[in-house]
Amino acid sequence: MKIYFHLNLGGFSNCYVVANELTHEAIIIDPGQITEEIIEQIEGGFYKLDSILITHNHGSHVNGLKTLRKIYKPKIFGADWEVAGNDTTVITGDGKIKTAGITIGYMALPGHTADSMIYKIGNVLFTGDTISAGKIGSTSSKYSDYILRTNIERKIFSQQDSTIIMPGHGPPTCVGAEKLYNLDIVKERSDSTINK
Repeated sequence: MKIYFHLNLGGFSNCYVVANELTHEAIIIDPGQITEEIIEQIEGGFYKLDSILITHNHGSHVNGLKTLRKIYKPKIFGADWEVAGNDTTVITGDGKIKTAGITIGYMALPGHTADSMIYKIGNVLFTGDTISAGKIGSTSSKYSDYILRTNIERKIFSQQDSTIIMPGHGPPTCVGAEKLYNLDIVKERSDSTINK
């Protein structure tokens, strides 16, 4: 398996192409913008675009769907039906799917948005906007912030420290680094210790 990174300059969001070299199939995660480089990667690598995984329904993560659907006929997975209407395979809760010859774990992680979903392939987590290097996703209320933090602790920080995090924005990181250095998490922990 190979993971290729593409930056969407329109929303400064990350798009990932995951290629299964054995089956010559590919998955795209969060197609915010489809560029010639992405198409060339699929076509030049002789990959069949098998599916698209959506972490959440924000424009900078889904705007490229329209272009992809004009060229290919991929399966589309996400927690929001409105991503692609009847072409969306709606996934909820936690579970596994198999696509492009790869078993993918998925976990609902609401807080940043109600439909936030993270995906695990091997030892790599694709976290969308739930967590990125040094910070957690924005929220619209204290309750959403509490839900997001609780889910990060339960579902992301329960992974091995060496698990790689490929976020929706910014550089890659890992679970161990975020436990120690994520400013939003560390500040919250120190504030709660002071208040006791």
